[in-house]
Order: sequence, then structure tokens, then C-alpha cells
Amino acid sequence: MRKITLMMSVSLDGFIEGPDREIDWHMVDDELHRFVNERLRSMGAFLDGRVTHELMAGVWPTVDADPSSTAPMVEFAAIWRDTPKIVFSRTLERADWNTTVMRDVDVDEIMALKAQPGGDLSLGGADLAASFMRYDLIDEYDIYVHPVLIGRGKPLFPASDTRTALRLAGTRTFGNGVVLLRYERAGGPVGEQPTGP
Repeated sequence: MRKITLMMSVSLDGFIEGPDREIDWHMVDDELHRFVNERLRSMGAFLDGRVTHELMAGVWPTVDADPSSTAPMVEFAAIWRDTPKIVFSRTLERADWNTTVMRDVDVDEIMALKAQPGGDLSLGGADLAASFMRYDLIDEYDIYVHPVLIGRGKPLFPASDTRTALRLAGTRTFGNGVVLLRYERAGGPVGEQPTGP
């Protein structure tokens, strides 16, 4: 069964964007971008909310036509265009760039999607992630912690009454000071039965 992985950048004080949606504090250099490209290349689909999808669709389809784009940017543009995308939105009627629109996070539909063959599923966007967390649908958290305190903005994790046990699956420190913290659900992927006695 495919896993759903939340992949997000966050400030050290826990925000994914500033109060005016600014992300200019993200420290994405070539080393980090190449690493993320390699990770995303194996994904079977990108799952995003409408805002995240529209931001991506507004930039990445034509980045490789810009001569000032770096090699990792050009590489990611092709990955983004070619990978199937599912955007969750109640307002979009249709979306381009190999994208399917789903109205709601329906647990049965998500479990059916996980059961399909192919690569794992990359989840993006804090609001959509909150919905997936509410239904306990996230198998892995890949959190890229940037060495900056931005003071206020949109938090990655909203307040919740739910406790989710996780286990550390790996870390990586990049030359620019970003640290990847990779956690998996302590009980194994959602939908899989535990093995053993």
C-alpha cells in the first residue's frame, strides 16, 4: 500500500509562511533542491489544496523556459508537470497540468487511492494537511526546518485534541543549515495491519 508523506518547509518557530503569506525566508539552495527533486521524482502523485496548487501552477509550468533558472529548478519543473496531481477544492471546476479535482477529503477515496499501484503520495499545504491529520491519514512527516525565526504567520500544525505517536525515521543536515526531520507513524502506515505475534 502506498504511503502519504507530508513534505513541508517550516521556520524554527513552527510557521510555514509569514502573516502576509511570504515565504522569502525559505533557504532553498541547489543542494536542498536536488535532494527534494530526488525525493519527489519517485512520487506517484502530488496531493495539494487549491492555494498550494494555484501557486505551483502559476510558477512551475514555464520555469525551464527561463534562462536564469538553475538546473535543479529546470529539473523540478519537469517533475511537477509530469507527475499526476490531485487538488482538493470545492470551488475549482477544473485544473490543468495533469490534475484531477477532488471536492473533499473522503477517507474511503483516500484509502482507495493508497491501494492503487505506483509511487507514494506527497501531501502539501497546511490546511489540507490538517484535514488529513484529522482523519489520521498521514504515514510520514518530512519536515524541513529552516534556521530562521519569523515571529508570526501560519503554523504548520493547528491546535488539536488528537495525539499521534511518531518514530524518528531519519535526519539530514544541509550545508545551508536546513535540517530534515523525517518521522513515521509509530503504528506503521495507515491501512496496513500490524505484523508479528
